[in-house]
Amino acid sequence: MTIDHLYVPALLGGGLLILLVAWLPLVLSRAPLSLPIVCVAIGAALGMVPQVAPLVPHPVETPILVEKLAELIVIVSLMGAGLKIDHPFSFSGWRLTWRLLAVAMPLGLVGFFLAGQALLGLAIPAALLLAAVLAPTDPVLAGDVQIERPDSHRDDEVRFALTSEAGLNDALAFPFVRLALAIAAGGLTATVWRDWAIDAVLIRLSVGGLVGWGAGWLIGWVIYWVPSNKKLSKTGDGFVALGATLAIYALTELAHGYGFLAVFVAGLMMRRAAQDHEFNDRLHDFADEVERLLMMVLLVVFGGMLTATGLLTGWTWATVGFALIGIFVIRPLTAWVSLAGTGRPFGERLIVSFFGIRGLGSVYYLAYALNHGEFGNAGVLWDALALIVLISVVLHGVTVTPAMRWMDARRAEA
Repeated sequence: MTIDHLYVPALLGGGLLILLVAWLPLVLSRAPLSLPIVCVAIGAALGMVPQVAPLVPHPVETPILVEKLAELIVIVSLMGAGLKIDHPFSFSGWRLTWRLLAVAMPLGLVGFFLAGQALLGLAIPAALLLAAVLAPTDPVLAGDVQIERPDSHRDDEVRFALTSEAGLNDALAFPFVRLALAIAAGGLTATVWRDWAIDAVLIRLSVGGLVGWGAGWLIGWVIYWVPSNKKLSKTGDGFVALGATLAIYALTELAHGYGFLAVFVAGLMMRRAAQDHEFNDRLHDFADEVERLLMMVLLVVFGGMLTATGLLTGWTWATVGFALIGIFVIRPLTAWVSLAGTGRPFGERLIVSFFGIRGLGSVYYLAYALNHGEFGNAGVLWDALALIVLISVVLHGVTVTPAMRWMDARRAEA
């Protein structure tokens, strides 16, 4: 069957999927099920259709397509996360975030690195790459555990911690992806470590933060504070958020910085330009709609990959053991340790520790690294990542609604 013959059925399927994305959140709002689970299931079913299977991209054979699709949804998600947050930016107000970033994430890197070597037999560069790919939580699939809206009455510490952690740890994982690439190319030499510390850590993080701060402030000024009737907020067009996302990300990458960090920081700055302005809601809502649509597309593709490209057949007992340790031991344990002494209730610490969701950000990092370096065992890396993402989608998708309802009920009683 040719692409021409598939065109109209593809339009029908796409239209039905879009309607499903709009409708399902209402249906699933009280059910122990999530939209990502449904999207992956649909993709897996489509991947078993003989006419559709050849059209599904293979992560090893078409890594550039996978990388760019994942990159786009992550930057849109990071802008949406920044636009949600009302917490004043301070050391004390963000203390849970700092602990998750400074303690849980490095410990998670070590844990995944050691597990990759012990269980999967990976060499140092590949084990470090897999650890860097899996260390950050996902800003895309974590929507159900994050702040719901900028003006949400549920802007509690748990949702804030998970939102801000996912917004920042993607950028902080990038230096370790680059370190894995550098070691794979040049070995463990003093020159590699020096160049990495200066370029990948100091320069790129600084440029990303500064460009995000400056561009976010400037766009916020143009939106809300330009004299007379020339303010962008007068248009009422929420797609300003998408334009800002793409422009800031590209500008930062051209300036040799981390675009992920810049986009999130810019979202924070735009939100603070006029915190109570109703146009903030339009910016956030448009970014959220675009994110959900892109998430649907990529999760359907991911589900198709599982059945059409053989990812489901490449798992070994070692892969299963690695995935289970990552989901049930490494993230919960490292996050629990990082939150010790914060004074937060037991239930809140448990939820933050458990919902370390892995997803499309990890897909981007692995595709990016394999497009820019040679690791020799791409199939093993994709198998491990695919299994962890699948477990995370199902496990966290089933448990998120009961867990959040329980937490909200406890807060209401208190």
